[in-house]
Amino acid sequence: MVGLVLIGAVWHAPWRRLIDSGRIHAFFIALLIIMMLWAMRTPVVEGLKFHLLGVTAMTLMFGGSLAIIGATLALIGLSIVGFSDWQGFPFSFITLVLAPVMLTYLSLLLVRAYLPKHFIVYVFVNAFVTGGLVGMSCGYLSAAILVLSGTYSYSDLENTVMPFFPIMFFPEGVFNGWVMTLLVVFKPGWVYSFSDEEYLVGK
Repeated sequence: MVGLVLIGAVWHAPWRRLIDSGRIHAFFIALLIIMMLWAMRTPVVEGLKFHLLGVTAMTLMFGGSLAIIGATLALIGLSIVGFSDWQGFPFSFITLVLAPVMLTYLSLLLVRAYLPKHFIVYVFVNAFVTGGLVGMSCGYLSAAILVLSGTYSYSDLENTVMPFFPIMFFPEGVFNGWVMTLLVVFKPGWVYSFSDEEYLVGK
């Protein structure tokens, strides 16, 4: 599954836009920041660690395909240096890469369809609220996979880690909201999902 998703992401990624716009250096900076966020983690139980994701910001900056590629490269880099386990790579890919990117992209589509295109809406809903919900949802997804795989029982996680997932909403939301606010103000050309004409002109 991991291979098929990556092949699809590489095939559909807007490489020419990334290179021609000069944003490729921003892509690698974002990749390094994601690696740093994931390396600064707090183990809770075996196979489950708390840390910021930051994938919402990466998806808003580069789009779904490039976000999948960048986050996967970050995960590979952490596995190479020993911060992540190769055996758990598929689990990490689903919970750290695929699910966050898909949830962020789905939220972006829904917000564009049903809410006004306004700077405040973009930053608050697409970055802060979506980032917080994605971080919290991926925590529950990780717990669900561990339970379904038989690694832990539901009772093992119910009172130990699951009550803390909602707490991750605020720091994840603040991080993504802060990053996207700075980018759309100072480097809007780096943000694939934002344009001055749509969100600022005439507002």
